[in-house]
Amino acid sequence: MYSYNFMQWLILFYLYSFIGWVWESCYVSLKRGRWVNRGFLHGPLLPIYGAGAVTILFSTMEVRKSIPLIFLLGMVGATILEYITGACMERMFHVRYWDYSDKKWNLNGHICLAASLVWGCFSVLLTWGIQPLIDPAIMKIPRTVAEFVTILLSVVFTCDFMQSFREAVDLKETLIKLSESSEHIRHMQKRLEVVSAFAEQDREIYQTKLWEKLAGRKELLQNLDEYRRIQRQKLREIEEKLVQIKEAGRQKAEELSSLQESLVKELQSMGALTNRKYQNSVRQLRRNPGMISEKYGDILKDIRKIMSRNGQKK
Repeated sequence: MYSYNFMQWLILFYLYSFIGWVWESCYVSLKRGRWVNRGFLHGPLLPIYGAGAVTILFSTMEVRKSIPLIFLLGMVGATILEYITGACMERMFHVRYWDYSDKKWNLNGHICLAASLVWGCFSVLLTWGIQPLIDPAIMKIPRTVAEFVTILLSVVFTCDFMQSFREAVDLKETLIKLSESSEHIRHMQKRLEVVSAFAEQDREIYQTKLWEKLAGRKELLQNLDEYRRIQRQKLREIEEKLVQIKEAGRQKAEELSSLQESLVKELQSMGALTNRKYQNSVRQLRRNPGMISEKYGDILKDIRKIMSRNGQKK
């Protein structure tokens, strides 16, 4: 059994992050029928696999002769890591980069029994099959070379992580902005429907009264004096109605003006979504086609429809 120094642990982390990226990218690409650069990062690394492998190796160092203990400890350690990572990312970015909600015995969609069992099997394969082949090569790497390689990889990894983190934040802000915009538009539509309904109601009521008065015209003509009196009353009613219509028109004009101002503000708000933010959001969605969001699920679907309609062009 080997013991590793800090640089060797880092090399193992990057190595298994790369292997995990190869596995995930090939698997997802086959399912989607097109190449998918899978993962949170731009580069060929999936940190959850690297961290999972390191966690398994570290937690099973004292029990490598016992397959059941390797299976159990590796499964528990990797499952805890997966849950914490998934929960933290969802809390920060309001999306899930993986989701097990459709699997049996899942916990908040971050972990499930099937995935945990796979982690257990991977733990045995890793410690008994893969790692014994890698250990001799890891131990033969000169310290200076190991330091140079890990420092170089760490610098590249950090830059990639910072850029990807910025993209994830842009995606979060885009989802929030689009969700707010969608709600504002629905509100304006309802206000416009109300204004239109009242205007139509006023028109129908006035038209009904007019036809009623025209229908009774012959009877009114039988008595000229009564007719004149009714006509004068009609004129007064028409005058009052004109005032009411004018006032109602002013109120509706003000309401429509308010709606117009809201529309202008909403257009300005939509303009705040820069091309950079939208492109960053699309990159995150393209690398994570299975991403979901409980809070912004409908918005994610709309964005994916746009991406599909545009042929997923950058």
